[in-house]
Amino acid sequence: MTLDHADTVPLPPEEWAAHDGVPLLRTLAGALIVLEVTTDLDTFSLPYPPEAQRALDRTVLACLLSQEAPPAGLTELVDRCRTLPLVEWPLSLPPDAIGPEDQLLDEESGRPTELCHEWAWRTPDAAMEFRDRQIVRAALRMCREYGDEEAYTAFRGLLVHRPVLTWSELYEAVEDNVLEPVRDLIRQIYRPVPGSYLQDGAYTCCERCLTLLVPTQDRDWWCERDRCRRQGPAPAGRRILWETAGEIFQLERPLRQFVTGPGRAEVDLERELSTLGLDVRMWPGYDAYDLLVTFPDGHRWAIDVKDWAHPVFLGRSSRPVPSHPPHDEAFWSVPTHRVLAWPGYIAAFERARPARAHELPLLTDTDLVARARIRLHTLEEETDRA
Repeated sequence: MTLDHADTVPLPPEEWAAHDGVPLLRTLAGALIVLEVTTDLDTFSLPYPPEAQRALDRTVLACLLSQEAPPAGLTELVDRCRTLPLVEWPLSLPPDAIGPEDQLLDEESGRPTELCHEWAWRTPDAAMEFRDRQIVRAALRMCREYGDEEAYTAFRGLLVHRPVLTWSELYEAVEDNVLEPVRDLIRQIYRPVPGSYLQDGAYTCCERCLTLLVPTQDRDWWCERDRCRRQGPAPAGRRILWETAGEIFQLERPLRQFVTGPGRAEVDLERELSTLGLDVRMWPGYDAYDLLVTFPDGHRWAIDVKDWAHPVFLGRSSRPVPSHPPHDEAFWSVPTHRVLAWPGYIAAFERARPARAHELPLLTDTDLVARARIRLHTLEEETDRA
């Protein structure tokens, strides 16, 4: 996930901007995220937050117009979001708007899904639109003013590798001389963790993605990352005792969603390509793109990794990869699990691309590594023949 180099994402075509189902989905997603932050998604009391009341009113109207039974209240609306796939909602939607199993709340944990966050943050007029880009853009500006690319690389590394910090670790990060240009920013983006993450007096991180795990009612764990859940039960990793650590902090959700998550995919791809013997540089040129890969013959690939659940949102945001640092070929890459979860993912992305990005190839990380392996094999054969 590199920062897009335009100030705004291209507006969707008319059927996406004004379609009756699109605004309702956007309203529902935003309301669920507000409810998670400000209340408890299992219990509500009047008066409801304005965003929640608006979502309830609009859903009731949509149901009445479709001659379907409307939810009796906010509790029933949230329950539908948790149990009913979006394809079963009374929504008239444009092509590629939803996948066959899409839900706004995870059925097991009751938490907003990654897709819910994308509907809230990756569509026009969203209340919390592009918070991650605002932060990354601010970090870029600060580090450029200092003339310190190393500070920006360290900042991105912090967000990817350390989404959870104890109070003492946060203090160390703020006082780190390498991170001096972004000290104030670090203080803003790490937020206190609520007690709902505690189990048996401790906070537990996912061993795979490093984010905090959520305790479930059956004393198991739930990970907020789609990729982790599709790999099986969440593996408990680092355990932080509340008694000794006291207050702990985690990155705010937009950054966990759109920086930490893709960053883990970037790191995985970097490792696989490096294992092939390729030279890989992360976030070159102040994050012009995510990976600069150099082959033995000097040929260079520029790669941007995009870990998005919704292929149309990804397609609408697509733009050519920046030309500097120089490269010979450029790709966008998406984790394979996204394509497996959404039939026709790449085709939907291609249909949604604006004209200026019509030649931008999107490959899965698996296909990209395979292509690199083939190119290396071809180089070896040419060397043998010579």
